[in-house]
Amino acid sequence: MAAKQFRALQDYLNHQVLGQKTFTKNLLIAVLADGHLLVEGPPGLAKTRAVNALAQGIEGNFHRVQFTPDLLPADLTGTDIYRPETGTFEFQQGPLFHNLILADEINRAPAKVQSALLEAMAERQITVGQKTYPLPELFMVLATQNPLEQEGTYPLPEAQLDRFLMHLSLGYPEAATEREILRLTRGESLSGSAKMPEPLTQQQLFQARRDVLEMYLDEAVEDYIVQLIIATREPSRYNQALASWIGYGASPRATIALERCARANAWLHERDYVTPDDVTAVFHNVLRHRIILSYQAEADGINIDHVLDTIVEHVPAP
Repeated sequence: MAAKQFRALQDYLNHQVLGQKTFTKNLLIAVLADGHLLVEGPPGLAKTRAVNALAQGIEGNFHRVQFTPDLLPADLTGTDIYRPETGTFEFQQGPLFHNLILADEINRAPAKVQSALLEAMAERQITVGQKTYPLPELFMVLATQNPLEQEGTYPLPEAQLDRFLMHLSLGYPEAATEREILRLTRGESLSGSAKMPEPLTQQQLFQARRDVLEMYLDEAVEDYIVQLIIATREPSRYNQALASWIGYGASPRATIALERCARANAWLHERDYVTPDDVTAVFHNVLRHRIILSYQAEADGINIDHVLDTIVEHVPAP
């Protein structure tokens, strides 16, 4: 039942966000793998629309936060409000208590705000004063970065980057797709936007997550996942050029994320086992933000995707 509902949800997302099937698929992978997404792309590519549509397709609520340099941690977490009629303080929940959070232009907020978000992403809780409050069981952050403007931004620390399950890079749609977007928005202006016929309940989602974790994963595929990550730390074992391009490799958290995403990818393809193709299908998105390139790579004009291509090429698949 959950698989059927997820297919309906995927179809709904593809109808709402035209020309971004890879993006919508990775949204569902992140939901199934219980992780957070970092999306990089120019403005106007329907990132907000996609998360809003996802919230409509799942039994959950959605909140968008525009990150700015003057944002405070309390603007995310909430704060204690004094009630004079009772003489006590009452905690007022902030946006982080929603199920789906869009952190728009996350790198425009200062470090203290990013640290508050990091606690929420890492521990699924927030701390205000001396009290700690748990967040909803369904909790997902989709953060965006604009690659066109870097002035007045605060680069995300490595610890926070590592908390994102995947890093997606979006591009502009093709001309034919853009015509479809025109027709879709015109139709919505006239008759309203389409609604998901039957939203996925949170219990169905949690059951799907359990199904994903119970899928069969052969030891050979498991070893392949580990070797791909080891190749980022010991690249000289595979290729000397690769060794000169990588400054720092991926952490064990990357291994966990790669396995979870490969499982989710297999589940979305209606299989009950994971193949090496599932691993390579999500490899770039899982590792793109976890490897620090060397100065040599920058001097040679080597980007992260080329490095990841080289790793996949030199690590033998089972």
